Amino acid sequence: MAFAEAREANGSDLISALHLSQQAPTILGHDPANTGVAPSTSSADTAEEYGQIEQLLLACLRTGDDKSAHACLDRLNHRFGASNERVMGLRGLYQEATAKDQPALKKCLEEYERILSENPVNVPIMKRKVALLRSLNRSSDAIAALIQLLDAIPTDPEAWCELADLYQSQGLGAQAIFCLEESLLIAPNSWNVHARLGELLYVCASSPDGDAPRLAGKSVQHFCRSIELCDDYLRGYYGLILASSHMLEKDYAHDRPSEAAIPSKKTLVQLKSLGLQKLGDIVRSRSVDDQHWASSRSELIAAKELLNRFEKSQ
Repeated sequence: MAFAEAREANGSDLISALHLSQQAPTILGHDPANTGVAPSTSSADTAEEYGQIEQLLLACLRTGDDKSAHACLDRLNHRFGASNERVMGLRGLYQEATAKDQPALKKCLEEYERILSENPVNVPIMKRKVALLRSLNRSSDAIAALIQLLDAIPTDPEAWCELADLYQSQGLGAQAIFCLEESLLIAPNSWNVHARLGELLYVCASSPDGDAPRLAGKSVQHFCRSIELCDDYLRGYYGLILASSHMLEKDYAHDRPSEAAIPSKKTLVQLKSLGLQKLGDIVRSRSVDDQHWASSRSELIAAKELLNRFEKSQ
């Protein structure tokens, strides 16, 4: 159960969700309002089928089709039982999505607390609790709940990233960096996490701190790793340009050329040039097929502005 399932989707995701939710009567095989109809027990009753029903439930919640979402939940409940942890998590998600006001959301939270008092390591409910606490703007409580989750399951890279996001929102950069480093120990080839860590290090390096050169150097290293793992990753090249430019402007490479974490000035110039070239190629190729990249249009606009800024400065 992902933390972000109940969050607002982007435009492309909403279009996909709408398309899927419109197939509810066909996928369910009966009138969504008729929740008393038993599911199939034939050979077609497979894990793939129920995975599709779960995705349909999420799509229906995103598009406001609560009746079909409830039918999906009933189908899963009938097949796996009300005590199945994943079903419990989906039921909680449904109750959150259909809650009419804050008191209703607080009742959901109370129900999560009750379930966790009986089974403290019910992971889907623990994750729903974190997501709900965040939606209620209770960041400190969400951090505490995530720490409890990671005490039970320290090898969940998504949970470490979520905790990093919460720490960053509270201005705790060092703690956020630690969490992303822990996530990379578990999933070292996650290019998006490398870029995210690079962004956080870049922000921390921009503040007045004696450790700024080392943080900026590490930022460049993580951006390089992100584009090494994914050679058309726009955010990676965008960050690489900013971080290498920052180091050149501050003359960090000249000040401390012998430190392993700080690239030489020649290397930084080359990395900046590479970033500008590759980012320009990505922007041009994606601008031709704008509809295909609709979900990342804001990133394309930001990339174009960055390229224009450097073209004017030359």
